[in-house]
Amino acid sequence: METEIRHKPAFAALHTTLAPGESIIAESDAMASMTSNTSLTAKFNGGFLRGLLLKFLGGESLFVNLFKSNNSEPAEVVLTSNTPGDMVAVELNDSELLIQPGSFIACTVGLSLAIGWAGFASWIAKEGLFRLKIRGTGTVWIGAYGSIFEKNISSEYVVDTSHIVAYEPSVSLRAGLAGGFFSSIFSGEGLVSRLRGPGKVYLQSRSMSGLASWTNNHLF
Repeated sequence: METEIRHKPAFAALHTTLAPGESIIAESDAMASMTSNTSLTAKFNGGFLRGLLLKFLGGESLFVNLFKSNNSEPAEVVLTSNTPGDMVAVELNDSELLIQPGSFIACTVGLSLAIGWAGFASWIAKEGLFRLKIRGTGTVWIGAYGSIFEKNISSEYVVDTSHIVAYEPSVSLRAGLAGGFFSSIFSGEGLVSRLRGPGKVYLQSRSMSGLASWTNNHLF
C-alpha cells in the first residue's frame, strides 16, 4: 500500500494506492474519490454492539467502510475529514492510541477499534466522557480542525480545552484552572486539561468550539 497526505495543513487528504488484494478501513463518509476498480463494503464498526457504543458514546459512525482493489490493477482511494484541517499518520507496533471523538479517519486492516472510559476529568475539561481506543500493529490516520502537532511530555503539560486530538495510554489527564480563580475567569482561559507524562500527545492548533464561539459573537 502506498499512502501520501496531500494539501496539508488546511485541507489535508489521504491519497492511497492499494495493490491487488490490499484493503484499508475508513470512517463512514470519508471517501472523496476512488477508481472504478475499487470495491466498497460497509460493515459494523467492530460488530453490532461495539458499533453502537462507538456511535453513541465515542462520537464515531455506526459503520466503517472497507475499500479493496477488486482486480489485478492497483486501486486509488482519496479519504478526507468532514472538517477542514490537518491529518497525520501514527504507526503502532503492538501498542495503543487513545483518540478523541471525531478524529479517526482510517486505519490499516488488523487494527482494532474499541470504546474506552475517559473519566469525569476529561468530561469537565470538555474532552468527553469516552474516547476511541485503537490497538494492534499498523497505521492509523487521524484528523482535526487546524494544524496537528505532536508533543513529547515528561511531566505536567497544560492544554486548553478542545485542543487534544490523541495521546498514548501512559499519559494521564485531569481538569484544572489555568491559573488562580480570578485570573482564570477574567483571562478567558477558564478550565484547562493538565496532562502528565511520560508519553506523546497530538494537539490541534485550532478548536471547533473556538470557531463556534467566534462565529456566534459575530452573528448575534
